[in-house]
This record gives sequence, C-alpha cells and structure tokens, in this order.
Amino acid sequence: MSIQKVSMISAAAILMGTTAFAGCGISNGNVSILGNEFAAIQAVTDGAKACADDGVTVESNLNKDYRELQVAALTANPAQYSAVTTTNAAIVPLLSDNLIRPLDDLIAKHGQHLSKNQLITVDGKVMAIAFMANAQHLFVRDDILEKVGLDAPETYEEVIAAGKAIKDAGLMDHPFATTSQTGWNLGEEFVNMYLGHGGQFFKSGTAEPTVNNEAGVAALNTLKALTELSNPDYLTFDSNAVQASWEAGEIAMAHLWGSRGTGILDDEGSSEDIVSNTSLIASPTVGGGDIPASTLWWDGFAIASNASDEDAEASFVAMLNGISTEVVKANNDAAVWLVEGYEPAPASAGVFATAAGKTKPYPMIPFMGLMHTALGDELTDFLQGKETAEQALADVEASYIAAAKEKGFLN
Repeated sequence: MSIQKVSMISAAAILMGTTAFAGCGISNGNVSILGNEFAAIQAVTDGAKACADDGVTVESNLNKDYRELQVAALTANPAQYSAVTTTNAAIVPLLSDNLIRPLDDLIAKHGQHLSKNQLITVDGKVMAIAFMANAQHLFVRDDILEKVGLDAPETYEEVIAAGKAIKDAGLMDHPFATTSQTGWNLGEEFVNMYLGHGGQFFKSGTAEPTVNNEAGVAALNTLKALTELSNPDYLTFDSNAVQASWEAGEIAMAHLWGSRGTGILDDEGSSEDIVSNTSLIASPTVGGGDIPASTLWWDGFAIASNASDEDAEASFVAMLNGISTEVVKANNDAAVWLVEGYEPAPASAGVFATAAGKTKPYPMIPFMGLMHTALGDELTDFLQGKETAEQALADVEASYIAAAKEKGFLN
C-alpha cells in the first residue's frame, strides 16, 4: 500500500454531503455485516436489513471488539462476513492482507451518486465508502465550571487547572474522564496528545519509530496529570464507562467520541439538569500548539475479498441502502453524516469545531497499527508510577520494532 497515494477525508470534506441511493434492487445474495456498536452503525445496518426479502438475507454482528475479530473473520474462505464497517485505522490490516476488494466496478454499476469525498482510494482503487465523520472532543458541564468561576477550557493546561479547582471546591472527586482503558483506547489517547504536542511517530519516509523524545515525554506527562483527576479505575474506562459516568453526573469534563453526543444529549439515562448544562466543544490544544489534540476519523464500509461476487454485490447495494438519505434523515442526530440530507445538530458541534481547528487525520499507514498496539500495551507502568516516561517510551519503541521486523517493515 503506497502511503503517498492514500486519499482521505479532510476537515473541509467533513462538511460536505452526497446524493442518496434510493431502493435496493437486489434479488439474490447473502449479506453479513461485522461492525462497531453505536447508534449510527445500528442505523446503517438497520437500513441494510431493509433489503432482505425471500432471495436476500441480511444479518449483522455489531460488537465493540470488532477490530479484534475482523482479520480472522475475513481471512476465512468464504469470509465469515461479506461486509465490514471500518475506519481509517481499522482498515489498514484489511488492506495489508488483501482482505477487502476494490469497489470501482460496483460503484460504476450502483454507486454513481457517491461523492468523491466518500471514496477512500488506495493506489488508485476505491477500497471503502465513507459515510460519517468522527473525532474525540471535549464535553463540559457549564454549571460546574461556572461554580468555580471558569470558562470552558480551550487548552489541556486549562482542563487540568479546572479539574483541580473543581476538586478543591469539593464539587467532584474525579472531575475528568477519557477513554483510557488499557489497550487500543489508551494508545489512542497518546496518539491524540502526541500529535497535539507536534510529535511525529516515524522518521520521515521510513518505518523507524520516533516517539521517545521531548514531545513524547510531554504527552505522557499531560496524560498522567489527567489521570490524577480521573476515577482510580481509569485503565478500565472505555466509551461506555465514560458515557455512564457523565450521565450519572460524576464528571464535569470528558474527552469522548463525537458519536456519543446523541446518547449524552438525549432524554435517556440522565437528568434534565445534566443534559441542559452539557456543551460539546472542540478538543483542547496542548503545550502551546495550535491544533486540537485529537484525530479526525471517517467511518465507512468495505466488502470482503473472500465473499462471492453475488454476495459482494448484494452487500454493496444493501450497505448503500443503509446510508441513504432516508436513513440519514431518520437518524440525523446520530452522527456527522457524509450524506445529502444531513443537517448539523447540537450533538455534532464538537466534531465540527474540532475539524475546523485543522485537526490531523489518524495516520493511515501500514505500520501505524503496530505502533498503536505497542502504545496501548506499554504505557500503563508509567501512568501507575512504576517507571519513567523515557523508560515507557523506550519499551514502546522496542515492542514496535520487534513487531515491525516480524511483519517485514523493518530489517
């Protein structure tokens, strides 16, 4: 996969729409979908299931651990799933192992309405169709900040100062939370913070790691300061745990995925007092940087290489039905949709603000997944005070190098 020839959605493209696909028009084929589990993906798969009839079956497995399942599921021949929902990070191992097929022929036949900003192109071939944008950003409780005389923070230094003020005032014991669960989530928090500090993960044009440096140490120290404002069980906190804590009124600031905005702003699981005082704002900058310490993401779908041509075509058409204008209008507030008919809603405000700050896309390169895994596995000892930042980052680089050599990215 050529790094230079990967086409990705920019911040500007996030604000664009497309023309919708109307109707299914398929009579044969088996459609099976593997994907993440949150409201927008549920809406898409429900839309795909509307294509089921006597000749077409449509099934789905929505699972928050889909990343761990996808490679084995699509390596099988025939593939266990004919379609997968994916992102600019999750797609990389699928591309590396040739587990998803080019979509150009199917687009020519069924998807001419799709806009260019939806076409995820690798080495000149369309490999996925993007349907929504996402980013982690800041959720804040305006009423709690008002009680300590502070405005909504724009930098992580201000987040930390606000958290300390809230604790000192006796308003909350653990005023901050993020998705800091050991593994992928923790790795993503470092990615965000490291990019915010201006870091680069690899030496230019190579797969050689470069995270054990001043920016890496600064990123870790910022994460450490945030964990001191968080629940002691922060290493178990995923998106579900953060959302539950927010809705219970236990935290005043959270760095959380924009796709959770709808659930937090609805009238379920929380109180009117909490909901009415919740604001979704841009991810903070850090260390004097001028871009949000976050990453831009797209969510989309891809079709398995090891699915039959009949099932692949049925899956493509069903997934297009899942991202139709009708589905988007019925689920407008569930995501920042890249589909015509979407009208920006309060739940999307934080993603829009983060995108407008020229946030960097998550690095879509073959060996980034290995770096991400090493980060998620090796940073906990530092956060728990068992080793220095430099030692933790040296462990990250060593772990990454071993994995990269095994995969052939390094000699």
